[in-house]
Amino acid sequence: MKRLSELQNKKKKLVIGLMSGTSIDGIDAALIQINGNGIKTRIKKLFFKTYPYPKGLKEFILKNSLKDTSNVEDICRLNFLIGKLFAKAAMRLCKDYGISIHDVDLIGSHGQTIHHLPQKTKLFGETIRSTLQIGDPSVIAKITGIPTVGDFRVGDMALDGEGAPLVPYFDYVMFRSEKVSRALLNIGGIANITFLKKGCTVDDVIAFDTGPGNMMIDYLMQKLFNKKFDKNGKIASQGNLIEELFQKIFEEDSFVKKKPPKSTGREFYNKNFVEKILREFKSLRNEDIITTFTEYTSFAIYFNYEKFIKDKGEVTELLVSGGGSNNSYIMNSLKKYFGQKVKVKKLNSQFVDVDSKEAICFALFANETIHENSINIPSVTGAKKKTILGKICL
Repeated sequence: MKRLSELQNKKKKLVIGLMSGTSIDGIDAALIQINGNGIKTRIKKLFFKTYPYPKGLKEFILKNSLKDTSNVEDICRLNFLIGKLFAKAAMRLCKDYGISIHDVDLIGSHGQTIHHLPQKTKLFGETIRSTLQIGDPSVIAKITGIPTVGDFRVGDMALDGEGAPLVPYFDYVMFRSEKVSRALLNIGGIANITFLKKGCTVDDVIAFDTGPGNMMIDYLMQKLFNKKFDKNGKIASQGNLIEELFQKIFEEDSFVKKKPPKSTGREFYNKNFVEKILREFKSLRNEDIITTFTEYTSFAIYFNYEKFIKDKGEVTELLVSGGGSNNSYIMNSLKKYFGQKVKVKKLNSQFVDVDSKEAICFALFANETIHENSINIPSVTGAKKKTILGKICL
């Protein structure tokens, strides 16, 4: 425990954040300098890089994310493999930046979500919620030799929360304002939004998953065009919106209409969801399908804002991050929906940008855990109380 005590008392730390989202694009790794903790936290981004997964691993993870195709032996092995790959990403990040891994004080790892079941269920007489992020932080700590904090979602779910979204605490610490009512939107595989009214306290924060981000679009791009994603929204911009298909997606999408707190993932917006919808639409142009599903992502975000946020306070600035912020069709659609009174723009501050945000977030979370600060927001996740999150692995 001596090393943890020293970390608590250290004014300036070098911390690595590791993240792989529902899009499974690879391992996002960020090296930051952190001063202080809590609302007095100040960070400086030093280096960020994404390290791709080995060829075929994305498909292997996707296979083991669905109950119909998963295998307990594969999941067991993946837990260690992902941990090893995350550790190597941390070490490569240091090498690419030009420092030794031993210069790093702490690592924060989100891991790789393979299943998220936030709905209450009864099992052997007990009511539970559950989630599984693989890439065990103990593996990362042992390989790198650096204290690692991971499994942040579990503590919140143990207290009857949904375990997500967690990023709103980061948004509050880094982006709250006394002058501007601001929303932060992250569009990864899933889209989530955080609303920070001007002068807000942490208990005023409103945040939740709005529904699909790039997940369904990416699946359709692979299926229809043999491409991983729609670069710059080029394909979506070439097609037409098919109103009947759009209405069918909305009809099938029970999550988008659900009241917060709420979180979701590949368990809902997977290929089965998409294929069920497309069964009724056999003769559409591929471009029109991409356009319609892309438009739906933007609509779902605005629908949730109108339904669950606007009456609490109107946003004047919408800062967008994640892969979806690079899709010009999505960004233009958001501008159309939110109108001229709202500045819709990519997140780009001195300490974080569209790609590095979530990796930096989990670096900050590791620091908060070491300082024994609560990072869940019960009004966001539905947990019974605030609590320290994460497992510290030495």
